[in-house]
Amino acid sequence: VQLQASGGGLVQTGGSLTLSCAASGNIGSINVMGWYRQAPGGQRRLVAYIRSGGSTNYADSVKGRFTISRDNAKNTVFLQMHSLEPEDTDDYVCTADVMASGDSKYSRYWGQGTLVTVSS
Repeated sequence: VQLQASGGGLVQTGGSLTLSCAASGNIGSINVMGWYRQAPGGQRRLVAYIRSGGSTNYADSVKGRFTISRDNAKNTVFLQMHSLEPEDTDDYVCTADVMASGDSKYSRYWGQGTLVTVSS
């Protein structure tokens, strides 16, 4: 299973970006998909996640500004980011809990990061 993230970039304060992450490979089903952020040498911190049924959870710092969604048919998760602040600058990493075809349990997979830089 591979996760391919895209959509990061440089944006001014108050701007918007949309991140995408597509899962591919031996996929039977996907439960939770989400986004974490990570500064160089720092810990990963949850940004948001979405379950297969559509329920969501957000870090307090992004509530009301970010929206997570998914396209189950395309095994893709999105993160719409609005009212961006310099404090949002980080590497954003996607994750998915995947049950491979023929398997009986979910395993967590991580994508590569996509860098979001917000200038003041």
